[in-house]
Amino acid sequence: MTGVLDEVDQDGFVAAWQEWKRVRERSLAEPYGWLALVSLDWLENEPRSYPGLPGQWWQDADAAYFDPKGGQAEHDGRPVTERLRFELVNSGAGTRVVVDGIEVEVARRGGYLIRVHDPKAPVLRDFKGVPAYEPSPEWVFKGTYEAFDEPRPTTVGAVVEGLSHVYTAPGVVRFTHEGREHTLTAFNGSNGGFSILFTDGTSGVTTYAANRALAVADPAPDGTVVLDFTRATNLPCAFTDYATCPLPPEGNRLPFAVEAGEKTPYERG
Repeated sequence: MTGVLDEVDQDGFVAAWQEWKRVRERSLAEPYGWLALVSLDWLENEPRSYPGLPGQWWQDADAAYFDPKGGQAEHDGRPVTERLRFELVNSGAGTRVVVDGIEVEVARRGGYLIRVHDPKAPVLRDFKGVPAYEPSPEWVFKGTYEAFDEPRPTTVGAVVEGLSHVYTAPGVVRFTHEGREHTLTAFNGSNGGFSILFTDGTSGVTTYAANRALAVADPAPDGTVVLDFTRATNLPCAFTDYATCPLPPEGNRLPFAVEAGEKTPYERG
C-alpha cells in the first residue's frame, strides 16, 4: 500500500502527539523503571553476595536462586524467609525482589542477571524528558501486514557483546516511501499488535545508533496497518548502560533518514 495519510487535522495531530509524549515521559520517570537502574551483575554458578544486597545469589543451567541468609527482603508481597528459585523465560519478563527501598530485578538473557532499580538513581533524578523531532503527519504511513505461514523464531544480536535474543516474528509489514517499497520484520508486541525494531539514516547521527522501536496496532481485516514514525521510541539501552536491548533483525535498516520520533537522549549527549 502506498502512502502517507491524507487530510490530517494538523492541530489535532500535534495535540494527540503531545499527550502521547507526556504519557511516555511520565512512564520513563517511574521510580523503579529503566531510568532507575544503577547496576547489572551476571550471576555465577557459585553462591556469592553483592554490595548493598542481602544474602547470596547464584544460577545453574535452569534457574536463578536467592538465599536471604537472614536478611530482609520481599517477593510477590511476602517476606523471603528461605531460598527462592526463579526459572524464567530467556529474553522474557523478569521478576523482582524488594530490598529496603530498592528493587532487584532477576532476568534471563542467555544466563541470569540481577539489576538494581533505585528511585534515587542519578539518571532518574536528572531526567529532563526525551528530545524528539517535531511531529508531522508526513511520517505516518499506511502499510500492509503479511503473516508468515508459521511464526518464525528470530535470533538477533544485543547491545551487549556476545549476547543474543530470540523473538517470535509473526510476519512482515510493507509500506512505500517516495515510490519505493520497504519491508520490515515485525515481532509480537507486549500488549498486542507488533513491535518493529529498526535503524535508518538518522541512526548514530541524531537518533540512538543501535535501534529505535515502533509500536504498530493490530491490522484491519484487510491487512492494513498504520506506521506512525512520529511515535518511534528509544529502547532502554539508549538511556542506561545497564540494559541488554536487542538489535533490529537483518533487513530492518531503512535506507533513508526517518526524521521523526525520539532523538538521542540528553543522557547520551
